[in-house]
Amino acid sequence: MKTDPLPYERLTYLENFGHSLRRAAYLYRPTSAGQISEVFKIARHNDFKVTLRGAGRSYNDAALNGGGLVIDLQDMNHILDWNPETGIIKAEPGVNLQTLWQRVLPDGWWPPVVSGTMFTTLGGCLGMNIHGKNNFRMGPIGEHVLEFTALLPTGAEVTCSPTHNGDLFYSMISGMGMLGVFISITLQMKKMHSGLLEVTAFPVRTLHEHLAAIEEQAPQNDYTVGWLDAMAGGGGLGRGQIHAAKYLREGEDPEPQKTMQVAYQTLPEKMFGFFPKSSIHYFMTPFQIAPLWGLVNTAKYVASLRSGLYRQSHAAFHFLLDYVPNWELAYGRGGLIQYQSFLPRETAEAAWAELLALSLRRGLPSYLGVTKRHRPDKFLLSHAVDGFSLAMDFRVTAGSREKLRAMLQEFDQIVTAAGGRFYFAKNSETMPEVALKFLGQPVVERFKALKRRTDPNNLLESDLYRRVFGSL
Repeated sequence: MKTDPLPYERLTYLENFGHSLRRAAYLYRPTSAGQISEVFKIARHNDFKVTLRGAGRSYNDAALNGGGLVIDLQDMNHILDWNPETGIIKAEPGVNLQTLWQRVLPDGWWPPVVSGTMFTTLGGCLGMNIHGKNNFRMGPIGEHVLEFTALLPTGAEVTCSPTHNGDLFYSMISGMGMLGVFISITLQMKKMHSGLLEVTAFPVRTLHEHLAAIEEQAPQNDYTVGWLDAMAGGGGLGRGQIHAAKYLREGEDPEPQKTMQVAYQTLPEKMFGFFPKSSIHYFMTPFQIAPLWGLVNTAKYVASLRSGLYRQSHAAFHFLLDYVPNWELAYGRGGLIQYQSFLPRETAEAAWAELLALSLRRGLPSYLGVTKRHRPDKFLLSHAVDGFSLAMDFRVTAGSREKLRAMLQEFDQIVTAAGGRFYFAKNSETMPEVALKFLGQPVVERFKALKRRTDPNNLLESDLYRRVFGSL
């Protein structure tokens, strides 16, 4: 096939959110479905693969495409329709969660599922089928999508809902952007009576107590999340703090019109009223060595020993990752890898005890651990189980990268042996045999068949897809 040289000015280095991976690709930023179709034509003519990218908030290679084309959808960022009576909103894929909640909260609504950062895009949220601190109650974001319209690489447009083109609905949501491009998304928001949540925080001393507390709190609350000190060993293995939150009922907030305003919810840009948060990551960097971070975790745990009950804004509770801008840069030049595993209730404690102990023995401790309660869902590439998730952050250095890779692949074996699953927005070291083990051959075959149907020329590929599905 004759090819034409692509414009050199489009060649751009892109990174994952953890800054542990960097790839060069030809970047396009369309503003319409027609422009996306043009990029597909360019890719076919020049024999290139195409990857979709939202805000680039995946911790792995989901939005990277070394040597290929990348379609950045952030300029398709219009809210197409909003009905404050029904709470139904229609938006383009580049709309991020910040734009979404700022539009709906003043009218008494909130997105039913949000990530730990408000800067993820709706297209990216659906492609990975994100979960929040309320997965045990509300499921992933896909369960709140009423319908979407997608552009396929063939040029066809298709509208999907749970009852219309249901096979595509349950596969494109969770499908990593490998079946087509969301061009409009219709979602149902959650009714609110206050911009505040009632939060209870209390300590847990062991991993057993940690998981038992999350399970016990889930039926009584709308959200639960745990912080886990992954650097504590011995009798303190799995210690941490639980935060459980409830919506305020009608009449419990004396000033709902005030607390549901955007200005009330906006996270402060300065600490102590004068120190810019945008500079904090520079001061965090010297602490990013295991002994010092171990002291930080110990201090945090000691401070958590006093339980608390307080009210907190939705934005402050949900978007912890946005408190310190560019916090991930504090990990240094090598960046960070986040490893997240999902394990059934029956096996989680033993498997995670093994992971935590192994990381300490190898001298590669996780700097941060976050736990949540989950339930299963119907989406094809689901990561959910009736159990728990544990996300672990690892600092990457030149000397630790290969050791980390080997250890995380050991983690994969431990997790899959315990009936666990994985989330395709996170782990960067998972291999095809692991994906096959937790997804199962029938699921992989269904996904491949759908891809042949929606993308017969196999235009849509990412580094993630090639890594995990390329040889299956």
